[in-house]
Order: sequence, then structure tokens, then C-alpha cells
Amino acid sequence: MEEQAITYDYIVIGSGFGGSVSALRLAEKGYRVLVIEKGRWWHDKDYPDTNWSLRRWLWAPVIGCRGFFKMTFLRHITVLSGVGVGGGSLTYANTLPVPKTAFFESGTWNGLANWEQELKPYYELAYQMLGAAPNPRLFPADEAVLSLARAIGRESHFEPTKVAVYFGEAGQTVADPYFEGRGPNRTGCIHCGACMTGCKHNAKNTLDKNYLHLAQQLGVEIWAEKEVIDVSPIGAADGADGYSITFRSTKPGEKQRGTIAARGIVFAGGVLGTVALLLQLKKKSLPRLSDMVGRQIRSNNEALVMVVDPAGKTDFSQGIAIGSVLNTDEHSHLEPTRYGRGSGFFRTMSIPLAFGPHLLLRLARMMGSILRSPVSTLKAWVARDWAAQSTILLFMQHLDSTLQFKQGRWMPLRSALEQGPPPSAFIPRAGELTRLFSGIVKGKPFVSFTETLFGIPSTAHILGGAVMGADASQGVIDKNNRVFNYKNMMVCDGAMISANPGVNPSLSITAIAERAMSTIPPKPGK
Repeated sequence: MEEQAITYDYIVIGSGFGGSVSALRLAEKGYRVLVIEKGRWWHDKDYPDTNWSLRRWLWAPVIGCRGFFKMTFLRHITVLSGVGVGGGSLTYANTLPVPKTAFFESGTWNGLANWEQELKPYYELAYQMLGAAPNPRLFPADEAVLSLARAIGRESHFEPTKVAVYFGEAGQTVADPYFEGRGPNRTGCIHCGACMTGCKHNAKNTLDKNYLHLAQQLGVEIWAEKEVIDVSPIGAADGADGYSITFRSTKPGEKQRGTIAARGIVFAGGVLGTVALLLQLKKKSLPRLSDMVGRQIRSNNEALVMVVDPAGKTDFSQGIAIGSVLNTDEHSHLEPTRYGRGSGFFRTMSIPLAFGPHLLLRLARMMGSILRSPVSTLKAWVARDWAAQSTILLFMQHLDSTLQFKQGRWMPLRSALEQGPPPSAFIPRAGELTRLFSGIVKGKPFVSFTETLFGIPSTAHILGGAVMGADASQGVIDKNNRVFNYKNMMVCDGAMISANPGVNPSLSITAIAERAMSTIPPKPGK
């Protein structure tokens, strides 16, 4: 490609956990940085009151919805993710666990470093930057899981979560408590349970209130509602002379396209964004990318079950999105998850839970369940306030299996089996725990229709697709997140996760991105 004027030292594609870390740390080292994000800016007042406000909650531009929560339906899995300035932090449940040792000693990154020891200081730094604190209060859903823990003899393995929330005094606004006055004012959490529909109360520590806020103070530019569609080397084929980046507007009715140049690129658009883009670029602009692009996709082996109380006498929406966790065994754990009052959109996608290897068997079992208790099932299904009357049980396992993402004919991505059993909507241990929990709260279990009808599970933690390896035959990036066969190009988002953490991955993405940025020297003359 012909010479083009270099405008930026680095362009960061995406503004989630990895992109936000990259923007701040590069700016601190003296580099001129631009962040490009396909979603919009969100402020407290902009968030919807409930997830029934689809135009402001759901990201589905084809039907006019330009929110921050995205659902992607694939052959083997349904992926829940975030879109907007701040990425997944806008809609995630705030939890910040450190994975167990098995995560650091498995996968394609195994042996590249002593990861548990190497990342320890970066986990601590991530905790500090994200304002992590233990949840100080338990509410009905948490207490029900504690009762479950006692019933299975695991009470000592139940604990409050560590979360990115400012607790302080409920509803009281104070000067920045985290960054010596350089951050925005914060307001104490009121435990309304609405973390995942966007915190309207200034208590959730989203990335626009820490990493991105501080990055902007150092001159980082953030272009919202722009989507990168091409990255091409300028001059040398390995990108040593820089890259030309083509983008287009994602604003409705705006057909703007443009091209800018930078010396370096950080891919940080999340798995769905980064992997889809890299697969596209490998076929044209970046042919030297490893054949491992799109490989080693993981999902934390999750199950999501909604247990609905037909009586509606208890408000399960109280608290924070995830306020407690029960480690059910060495490989698995269970988290009670909630939405705020009125956020009952998922009712429209839910049908009674039924396990089984075949559709006909599942339908028969579902009908049997309904016929055994038709009145209570109907009351649960038509619950006046689905969110207040339900608890979402999030079950996760460390046990490993992988998918592969490929370019789709009609969609950006399609999934294929790679290694091990496919993700399953029917995890026996999850079913057993659901039955026990349902008995405690006298509730009825529901799941997404994709699970009972098609056996396709859902995940909020899609990972991999640009994993680490010893060389390009084993991974897309090296142990320092640098893309093999290209200069000044990195991947810093969930696509880099190279083993199954078995827990919510946001903290790990932040810590690994912090380590990656620590390996970049200051700009000459800084």
C-alpha cells in the first residue's frame, strides 16, 4: 500500500477491558492514542429504566435497536455481550474473581510463563483500578444459595463476591474515592439489582469512570459509533512502517467512511469483534496472520437457569447483579444473578427447563412438568414482575472443551466443533443444583427456548480465538500479546484468553492486558 501520513502512534479497536487498559497505559508512556468503538457513549441518565426499553437496551441495529446488550445466536452457542464505550463493563455483573490454579497451567499458553506468579501483581493493580470491594450485604437470592450450600455440606465454600461497585453510603455522592481526585464523583450503591441494564445511580465502576476517564485526561481520543472494517500495512508487508485503518460510521443514516494511519494497532473489540475482523483480514489485508485465528474458542461451560417464584412474596431483585458465589466443587461454582424490578424481557424467550439428549424427550419432559403442576407453572410464566420474582442461576465449570469460529456466508461468524464435547445446555450438576434451589424458593425453573428446543446453551463469557502460543503454529499472539508475523500489532481482549478460567473473566482480561502494556517501552523522548 502506498505511503500515508501517520496520525497516531496507536489505534485501539474497541473500548472494553483490554482496550481501556491499553489506551491508558500507552498514553502514560507518551504515545498518541485513538480508541475506535462501534457502540455509542452512555451516561447515567441514558440507561433504560428496564430491559423492556429495547431501543436503548438491545444492540440490534437491523431492527433499530442501538443499546449496549447484544445477543448473538450461533449453531453451538448463544453469546451475550456488550457494545458501547466501556464495552462489556456497561452490562456485566461487576464480579472480579481470580481463577484457580488450573487456569494458569492449561491451554495453549501453558509453559510460556509462570502465569499465576507473573500475573499476581497485575491482578492487584486491576482490583485497584476497577475499585473492587467485597459485597457488604446479602439479600434473598444470596440467602437462598447459602441455604443450598448448607444442604449440600458446602457452607464454608459460600462467600460474598468481590465487585466493581462503590458502596459508600447508599445514595450519597462523594468526591472521587479512587484516584486522588482525578476520577469522577461517585455515589453509594442502593442495591437496586439493575447493574446489568446500566447503572443509573453512578455506583457501578464502569470503564468510562476509571481507565477511559483517566486516558482522556492524557489526551486519548475516543471515536464512538465508528466500526473498523480494514487494517492494511503501509509499506513493509509486516507492518513495520505502520498501518492504514478504514472505518465506517455506525450511526443510523450516516454513510461516513474514512481512512487514518497509525504506527501500531491493538485489537480489543471482544471475541465477536476481534475474531470476526481478523478472519476477514486474514483473507485480504493481513495474510500472514496465523491459521490459529478463530481456534480455541471457550465458553466457561456455563448453564443459565431462571428460577421463578409463582407466589411472588419475595423480591429477588434486591442487591447487586451477583452478590455471592458458591463453589460447589473443585471445578464448578454457582452464582445467583438478578435484574432490577421491571426488567422481565427474558420472559419472552423462556420456556420450562427440560433435560434430555433428544428434542422429543425434552418436549415430553417439559409437558410432563407442566401437567404435574399446571397452576404454579402458569403463575410463574405470567409473573407480574419476572425480575422481582426470579433468580438467574449462573453455573460455570473449569472443565475444558473448545469450538472454532469461521467466517459465515450470511453472518460474520459461524461456529464449528473443535476439541472435546460441544458446549451443553444439559450439565447434570447444574440440573441437580437447580432442583435443590427451586425447592428452597418454591420456584419453577425456566431456560431460554434455544436450550430446551435446540440444546444450545448460552454464555456471557465467550473467550479465545486469538490465543497465545509458542509460535504461529500454536497461537495468534506470543506471551506478550504481540501478533505473530506483524510488527506493532497486539490483541488485548477476551480473544487472547488461552485456557478456561471457569469464572467471570473480566478481571483476568484486565490483568493480562496490564501485563502486556507493561512490556511496551515508553515513547522515545518521553
